[in-house]
Amino acid sequence: MPLAVATHEVRKRISLCDVGKFAWVVCECVSHIKVSWNSQTSHWFRTSVTKMKFFTCSVIMSVFLQVCSQNPLRYWTLLPNILVVEVNGSLGQQPLSCLGSPQEGTRKDDKSQDIVWRKNGVVEEQRGNSYLVQLEESLGGGNYTCHREDGSLVNHTVVLIQEDQTERRKILVKTDQEDYLTCLAQNYNGEFHCSWTWNRNRVGKVALIQVGRISNDSDAQCSVDVSTQRWTCSSGQSNFSCSVDEHGHRISCRDEQHCPYAEEIQQIYVTLYVRTEQFLVENYSKQFYLAEIVKPDMVRISEVNTSMIEWSYPSSWSSPYSYFPLTFQISQFRRGCKGCDNPCTESKPAKILMVHFTDVCQFKVKHKAKAVCVRAKDALCNSQWSEWSHLRLRRNNKNKHRQNDKQG
Repeated sequence: MPLAVATHEVRKRISLCDVGKFAWVVCECVSHIKVSWNSQTSHWFRTSVTKMKFFTCSVIMSVFLQVCSQNPLRYWTLLPNILVVEVNGSLGQQPLSCLGSPQEGTRKDDKSQDIVWRKNGVVEEQRGNSYLVQLEESLGGGNYTCHREDGSLVNHTVVLIQEDQTERRKILVKTDQEDYLTCLAQNYNGEFHCSWTWNRNRVGKVALIQVGRISNDSDAQCSVDVSTQRWTCSSGQSNFSCSVDEHGHRISCRDEQHCPYAEEIQQIYVTLYVRTEQFLVENYSKQFYLAEIVKPDMVRISEVNTSMIEWSYPSSWSSPYSYFPLTFQISQFRRGCKGCDNPCTESKPAKILMVHFTDVCQFKVKHKAKAVCVRAKDALCNSQWSEWSHLRLRRNNKNKHRQNDKQG
């Protein structure tokens, strides 16, 4: 049995601040209590009754405010033996139990009092079935274990701290597109990748991946193979498998039930939970259709002759090409750019054309063109362009050889 607050079920996350409605109703009832008195009732008695109403209502609202300002705000099980506690920065406590609920522990034999607690391997002063995790700001997370006096392990859990969502994120940093997660697909086969950038001061690791199709069904049930870091998420609408790359900067996912020839009705959602060595956890989410994130791989260009080039669809692109057509953009350059890292973006083209092909593509270039760049995008939706492919034409070198032959 994993450690947890056994007196509550994870799925029953009822906000305690809802008690406020009840408290307000009680105060209204108290304030409207009618006391029978006549003209002979003393002023002192009337004043005392009024004060008593005010005192009663004050006590009720005071209790309500204490409940609403409690810390932690809520808690839930992320994975077996992993408990997430959401805090608001104030002082608080989170109870854990070793053999069951704190109530059960008091009814067990005296051996429950012999339980020794450790936090991150260090023996704690608290003993017995119950343990109170001390919460202060973002502190309190750790690996909590309970043992018999002989040192044998009885139970364990990892407590992760999640700060209030209104606080600034700390683990990942935004990209140039002002987003934490960048998701791309090479085609419509149901595979996609999501990457992120760690904050250089808080590099962590993936704690949980949740992936599915947005629907009225309940959330997908996810599990992980720890040895391979492979995740599976299944629901009535989808079945996804994901893996984390060896550097911990990207996940690769596949929708096992996706049909590339059918209309995509439901969006995909991705929720990534990441944690640090300091037991801080944050979650980041993204929703999309594959058509919104599809980005073809680079096309391969070759030179047919001095005036003709050709290229083909990326080998990773979905087929048949007549059903998944691409639009190509061609840029021709009259001047070379020897010192450029990327001539396609750092030089000014003489001419830009848009063409459509569904097979091998051939194009006649301008006579004075010294370089050509080609990129592709889905012809049927407003998706991303591929990266540029660059080809330097050899026409000028051949002309020089001809001139040298004539001089010879």
